[in-house]
Amino acid sequence: MSRWLLAGFVALFSTVALPQSFPERPVRIIVPLTPGGSPDTIARAVAATLQGSWPHPVVVENRPGGSQNIGADLVAKSAPDGHTWLLAPDNVFSVNPHLGKQPFDPLADFIPVTLLARIQFLLVVHPSLPVNSVGDLVSYAKARPGELNHGSSGNGSPQHLGAAMLQLLSGIRMNHVPYKGAAPAVADLLPGRIQVWIGAANTLLPHIKDGRLRLLGDTPTIAQTVPGYSLDPWLGLFVPAKTPMPVVQKINADVSKVVNAPELKSKLAGQGIIIETSAPDDFARFIREDHARWGKVIKEAGIKGE
Repeated sequence: MSRWLLAGFVALFSTVALPQSFPERPVRIIVPLTPGGSPDTIARAVAATLQGSWPHPVVVENRPGGSQNIGADLVAKSAPDGHTWLLAPDNVFSVNPHLGKQPFDPLADFIPVTLLARIQFLLVVHPSLPVNSVGDLVSYAKARPGELNHGSSGNGSPQHLGAAMLQLLSGIRMNHVPYKGAAPAVADLLPGRIQVWIGAANTLLPHIKDGRLRLLGDTPTIAQTVPGYSLDPWLGLFVPAKTPMPVVQKINADVSKVVNAPELKSKLAGQGIIIETSAPDDFARFIREDHARWGKVIKEAGIKGE
């Protein structure tokens, strides 16, 4: 047997054997946001379940800041061996590139592993506002341009884009108050320091149920009053570029199995987190399309980075 043929067999054996030996040490899931939001909820559910079947721990690390770019950059510059993951919202890949220079190339420095979920967003207000519907809010805000404050997780976040689209299509004007994550924003919403919020259902439902926030509707409800309104935030899982594809495929298969388990899927659906997984190639194609779509919206709305 020639040395070249032998080398080919060795390479083939290594490629096939690699997924069976993975993971070889603890795995980190980097969430580029503060604890408590939808990305953190899913990351901790995935970590807790995988630890029951994998030989090494799976830990979640929250690395907020820089409009999620700090945590994403950490993963982009990590060793491409599959032991450091990024679980991030769509804005890291579809929105932030249109708002300013990032310390990484979102379309080249990562391998998209799988889409994980789509997040139900709700429009809520502080109960002190005399409004009970989307139409009421639009009328109230039109009569008081610039008096209402709406919060977000930061410039270019889904909350910011959702509120910007609402203003653009309805002709109202509110003040944008950016925060570093959903949790501190909701903490200011509850006592009325900000009055309007469009955000993930899982962080809002407990406060709606106890009467501390008033629900005006979800995305389809808003669209009934404000034609053309559309907001469909998603979450995805990524690893550094050059991670071996057998490892990527193993992560895809194992994580997809975890999140599609009926009990977890049902539990998350009750929080407005709709599980949806995909093949790596399909997810990569979807991201390129979403990147182009939001680039157009951001330009038309005149949204600027921090």
